[in-house]
Amino acid sequence: MDEQTIQSLSILKSSLHRRKIVESLSSSLLTPSEISKITNLRLNHVSMYLLQLKKAGLLECLNEESKKGRIYQLTDLGKKTLKLMKIDPNKK
Repeated sequence: MDEQTIQSLSILKSSLHRRKIVESLSSSLLTPSEISKITNLRLNHVSMYLLQLKKAGLLECLNEESKKGRIYQLTDLGKKTLKLMKIDPNKK
């Protein structure tokens, strides 16, 4: 496993809130307000976590220039990391 994937796993495993945000983006493109409603996190917290996840390369903003209605999606790294997290070797 490469270093970037290991770092991404660490970022998600160390924070339930970051994990909730990434999971919310697994099936659709969302705005911070939509993410806030889905995850039951305050909008200011969602914004903080989105910035952290973006810096880690797990997600991207599709319309960065917009002041309102920014739309986020998972990157390939975000999808890969989420898939790795959902694998439970103890389940049969």
